[in-house]
Amino acid sequence: QGRLVESGGGSVQAGGRLRLACAASGHMSAPYTMAWFRQAPGEEREGVACIFRDGNTLYTDDVRGRFTISQDNLENIVYLEMDSLRDEDTAMYYCAAASGQWSCLVAQARPKFGFWGQGTQVTVSS
Repeated sequence: QGRLVESGGGSVQAGGRLRLACAASGHMSAPYTMAWFRQAPGEEREGVACIFRDGNTLYTDDVRGRFTISQDNLENIVYLEMDSLRDEDTAMYYCAAASGQWSCLVAQARPKFGFWGQGTQVTVSS
């Protein structure tokens, strides 16, 4: 059974930066799409950034220009570099994988992400 394990969350001042990592292990077919989602208290889970096997990326408008998703295919790790963090970035961040090419920004595609990590908390304070 494949697993995704996130790390790198924590507390940071507004304007600061964090780097999240998602390590894939176990029996998992090479995913085509890797993505980061986040969920704030009382809010729905939303797609933040996704990266496809060909290296193309998508970002939600809120984070474009501040967050960067990247992948290390040799180590099976996906990163999310977060700069210029804002209070509203506070959320639990989840890594997810899909076997096909699916946009993480489309709610209807969420069921296509068959593997999820347990999440890592990011807290941004002013």
